Amino acid sequence: MSTIFCDPWVLRQGIRSVLWFHYPDCLDHRFGGYRLNRDACDGHVYDDRHKHLVGTCRMIYTFCVGARIGGPDWCRSAAAHGLAFLFDAFWDADREGFDWTLEGADTADATRYCYGHAFAVLACAAATELDLPGAADRLEQASRVLDERFFEPDYGLYRAEADADWCFAEYRGQNANMHACEAHLAAFDATGDADHLDRAYAVADALVRDPPTDSGLVPEHYTAEWELDFGYNRDEPRHQFRPPGFQPGHAVEWAKLLCLLADRREENWLAERARGLFEAAVEIGWDDDYGGFFYTVEADGTPIVPEKYGWAVAEGIGAAALLGREDGASLDYYDRFWEYARTHLIEPRYGTWYEKVTREGERIAPANDGPRVEPGYHPVTNARLAMAALRGERPRLV
Repeated sequence: MSTIFCDPWVLRQGIRSVLWFHYPDCLDHRFGGYRLNRDACDGHVYDDRHKHLVGTCRMIYTFCVGARIGGPDWCRSAAAHGLAFLFDAFWDADREGFDWTLEGADTADATRYCYGHAFAVLACAAATELDLPGAADRLEQASRVLDERFFEPDYGLYRAEADADWCFAEYRGQNANMHACEAHLAAFDATGDADHLDRAYAVADALVRDPPTDSGLVPEHYTAEWELDFGYNRDEPRHQFRPPGFQPGHAVEWAKLLCLLADRREENWLAERARGLFEAAVEIGWDDDYGGFFYTVEADGTPIVPEKYGWAVAEGIGAAALLGREDGASLDYYDRFWEYARTHLIEPRYGTWYEKVTREGERIAPANDGPRVEPGYHPVTNARLAMAALRGERPRLV
């Protein structure tokens, strides 16, 4: 390894930079929770009313990580502030589920997404690890809803979405399952409850153990019977959450999760599949001309959406650091990913990460037309994992 990012102190400072960018301006003392609709460059709040379940959960998690690595001191209270709002405002006590978006403290969209409920479990797991008051009970509450409402035992996987009254849609997707796996891994580390680890493993075993395509990547979309649906959203290639094609960023994210599972389970396929996913993502999804992972590609690597998202490179960093414990070649990728991030994705004054850049690496200004969902969760998570891997410690999500 040759970059400065082999130094855990540098990684910690990167995490602190993200936290300082958000605090204290993100604290909403009018409606509660966080004001996350802020421009990634200058930090101005473009919308102080709309709030997103995922952004809220990710901010709670990010502040918990900050507290776990030694500060700043306000991380703990900032996480507790968000956790209280999560259950005071997003939680629908009558129908027992988390609303998707709010306007102020009132429901704007009550759709029940597995994706959002998984992040609620992740946030509660991080808060439990930090021993925030009431967090353990909240983790049990969020985990129960995730499993009782969304999990399909016949498939070992999670349904994607329902309306406010829990009438489920036909669509099934890998993304929600990936984050359910992540959430249960975090919950296991926070509680020691083996049921969480078993559920995380069951999802990985059902969805990614056997490559369903020649490319080795994991398809994104499925029918209600969990049959592949390659035609889904073909007419909407830039869909925010469910674009067609393959996402190389999700392949390296799965590689990271499989590495964490391999640290906690004995099945040999976990580490082998992690490396296969990582290598496939680099082979098919990395842009050899300009660097960065294409956002979406066809099975042969032809770009569908050629722009580069910061979260995908951050996930590559985490996966490379974990794989690099056994393979020095992966550390070469670790260096490459950090170099790309430092050149094209990290805002030089504040240390925040841009959401996306053009294929050539030029920043794409945010549209600032909706509630944000990325308050530094991806770079913070993966810098934390890299810190542990470089120190020879057991990497943890919480």
